[in-house]
Amino acid sequence: MENELACIKQALDGSDDAFTQLVETYQKPVYNLCYRMLGNADAAEDASQETFFKAYKNLHRYDMKRSFPTWLLSIAAHYCIDQLRRRKYTAFSMDDEEHAELPDIEAINPEMEAVRRQGNDQIYQLLDKLDSTDRAAVVLRYWHDCSEVEISEALSLTIPAVKSRLHRARKALASLWEKEYAQTNLERSPYESPAF
Repeated sequence: MENELACIKQALDGSDDAFTQLVETYQKPVYNLCYRMLGNADAAEDASQETFFKAYKNLHRYDMKRSFPTWLLSIAAHYCIDQLRRRKYTAFSMDDEEHAELPDIEAINPEMEAVRRQGNDQIYQLLDKLDSTDRAAVVLRYWHDCSEVEISEALSLTIPAVKSRLHRARKALASLWEKEYAQTNLERSPYESPAF
């Protein structure tokens, strides 16, 4: 935290190296958020770059009392929501999923990995059917472990609105899961099913 604040102060004083250090620290979480929201590696890469560009341009507006990762993810989430609204509907491709997260090579069990990937593919397809703001709230909460307060700051919503959106999104995801995948996943053990 102290190192992060020092980097921010140095970046504000014009140090490109300090800002590069911030980019290196947060590039993976920003990319993962963008990837989960946009569903495409190229679009996520573009969104990540745009996020860091906007953060660089607006670093002087960052409130040091706020969490820097929350502020940065907020920029990314808003950019992705704008992109989704422009597209209206996103064709969701999982061809580039391996770029989103690098698996732990020692922990890979081919059968379990195949089941996990199938479940992830299905969840990503369901996420694509949510409203862009609901999707952002779900991704921030369940992939980035953001609190309701952090999500409200990131998405410019009230805390009750965040709670409502998360509740509505979980219900929608569970309903969609039941309709679309329950039959094909009857053989899966309970611990492999997603929990919404």
